Amino acid sequence: MRADAQRNRERLIEVAHAVFKERGLDAPLDEVARRAGVGPGTLYRHFPTREALHEAIFSSWIEEVFTHVDKALATEGGCREKLLAWFEEYIALLTRNQGAAAKITASLGCQDSPLRTKCQAYADANERVLDAIAAGDALREDVDNLDVCRLLGGVATMADQASLEPEDVRPMLDVIANGVLKS
Repeated sequence: MRADAQRNRERLIEVAHAVFKERGLDAPLDEVARRAGVGPGTLYRHFPTREALHEAIFSSWIEEVFTHVDKALATEGGCREKLLAWFEEYIALLTRNQGAAAKITASLGCQDSPLRTKCQAYADANERVLDAIAAGDALREDVDNLDVCRLLGGVATMADQASLEPEDVRPMLDVIANGVLKS
């Protein structure tokens, strides 16, 4: 790829991330092109579909998710504190872009979803935390990773749509933690 084409691609990803954060994942792509200072044709040459642009944004994001896992697992305290720290990180990540929580949660477990890369990142990250909690003999044996992801996604969707503050979300995360941890 030519240097100018690579710069355009990187600029489109950067601007799309900002636009989607402000206006949601369904924001007009023409606005992304306009703010990036390129024509719509340039945008569509790099990203033929909205989903292709979403994937480009999400791929740079995946590494960040695992940084948040490490942060949560490094939390002082026992398994409950680590689990709740991860749940809070999960919600914060999922609600970063307006409307993303509902779209991603609805796509969890769907192999043909255009958001499968992001969904898989959440599922893999959550599984890593659940495995760490299980290694500490604190996780119930019947806990399913996908179920936990969907529960967290439901809370994130509500938090996103109702503009809830983290302190308003925490009691719901406590309920989920109570359901997955051994008594």
